[in-house]
Amino acid sequence: MEKKAVIAMSGGVDSSVAALLVQQFGYEAIGVTLKLHTNEDAGISREKTCCSLDDVNDARSVAARLGMPFYVFNFTDSFRQEVMDRFVRAYERGETPNPCIDCNRYIKFRKLMQRAREIGYDYVATGHYARVEQDVETGRWLLKKGLDHTKDQSYVLYSLTQGELSRLLLPLGGLTKERVRQIAEENGFVNAKKHDSQDICFVPDGDYAAFIERYAGTKFQPGPFVGTHGEVYGEHRGIIHYTVGQRKGLGLSFPQPMYVCGIDTARNEVVLGKHEELFSRELTARDINLISREMISGPLRVKAKVRYRHAEQPATVLQTGPDELRVTFDEPQRAVTKGQALVLYEGDTVVGGGTIQ
Repeated sequence: MEKKAVIAMSGGVDSSVAALLVQQFGYEAIGVTLKLHTNEDAGISREKTCCSLDDVNDARSVAARLGMPFYVFNFTDSFRQEVMDRFVRAYERGETPNPCIDCNRYIKFRKLMQRAREIGYDYVATGHYARVEQDVETGRWLLKKGLDHTKDQSYVLYSLTQGELSRLLLPLGGLTKERVRQIAEENGFVNAKKHDSQDICFVPDGDYAAFIERYAGTKFQPGPFVGTHGEVYGEHRGIIHYTVGQRKGLGLSFPQPMYVCGIDTARNEVVLGKHEELFSRELTARDINLISREMISGPLRVKAKVRYRHAEQPATVLQTGPDELRVTFDEPQRAVTKGQALVLYEGDTVVGGGTIQ
């Protein structure tokens, strides 16, 4: 029986080359672009986001060049509920979320895989730089770093389940970005030199606070800046304007650099402290997902990342409940932030992760 795959095509070079490779691997494939939000949701008037009409046309162009059927799936309602709503609620709780992880978790894999199954396709392929392998001894599906460690995206995929991993194709996991662009040029793809998208797709101007107030339909009230020992320093503009580790944009003058060390939503306070007060050795994570093992039965030595651009650090992890991990780092880490993802590694293999509490 011929294997069939849906290729998630964003219009970028990575997913385009993934489509080519899946086709070369012998799969019957269709290309799909996901419509995730409207310009009105993002508060913009021009199509300049990663879900723009230009991107759809680029994806359609590549699919046509490959002789591959192409469709647009409208997931705007699900994206609003599972990604945009979660993003806004997290900021309201004083957290700093990673909406790309929620998009992968709830839309690109859960929702898209469900739709693929409904139309008779066994697999979903994406252009992420990571690898999927099956452990021959345990039978568990493993998520591993992409071989190009400068582009590795395993961090944003930690929430994948065993069922999802068993149906996922990641053709770029063994390639470098340079080689991917070369393949695109060799095949005449219109997007071979297209720049990678850097912004959150529904906040293309990077002004999170303006988006949140527009989306939530409310104005967040000013409150006090306080020190770690209760000192009152002045007035902030509303908690959604701040995140742990922030130094710029405070609007205050101090004899030494001061940073956001915490956000107290109950008191509507933003807590400021010196650089050394940003560091901590321990954290708790919940809403966990384990990949390489069913549970962590005792203290486990790992490397841990607390944000996407964070260099992984040696640590010991203990599972303290069905949905809770406790991590102790060998050395204190800077600006561990509520709402960000904790991801654990053993070598190149993702152990699992969760949301930092």
